[in-house]
Amino acid sequence: MTQPKNSEHKLSMETAQTRPELRQLLRQKRQSLAPEQKALLDAELGKQLLTWYQQNKPASLAVYWPIQSEPDLRVHYQQLQDQGLALALPLVTGKDRPLSFLAWQAGDAMSVDCYGIAIPAHGRLVSQPEVLLIPCLGWNAAGYRLGYGGGFYDRTLAIAPRPLAIGIAYACTQAEFAAHEHDIAMDCILSA
Repeated sequence: MTQPKNSEHKLSMETAQTRPELRQLLRQKRQSLAPEQKALLDAELGKQLLTWYQQNKPASLAVYWPIQSEPDLRVHYQQLQDQGLALALPLVTGKDRPLSFLAWQAGDAMSVDCYGIAIPAHGRLVSQPEVLLIPCLGWNAAGYRLGYGGGFYDRTLAIAPRPLAIGIAYACTQAEFAAHEHDIAMDCILSA
């Protein structure tokens, strides 16, 4: 698990009284990154992801389509695909359900789901990938992520066989918060 280089940026539940307030602070922090800084951080996260792949060589990986200023690693997804890795994108099939996954390759025609998130237009479902790449709105030193509050990734990770979970985060969004009972820690978090 990587740690941020500078812990002075850490937010806490003392700064925000509730999880929704902390989410709002973290969104603002992420959106305040200058475009050139964000591009450098995304490139560093992509390098870390490629290194992780070379060391672990999973057969399949669920990636994510970036929304709300999430780290954009799509150029690196193409590199992983070129190395023979089978990629998939998550699909929300119901409010209180775990995620399903659609096969995806760079260049596939895309449509949007009911949440406005890009998904492959072909709609071809695949088995749950071995590894899930999970964007973190926030994260803590114990490896728990703070997402948008829908619980989709936690429900997905709660099902056996449990896939490996790799959080992707900006170091500036590390925060101090207590995990809830249903929260499931990431196996590792790549941060820059």
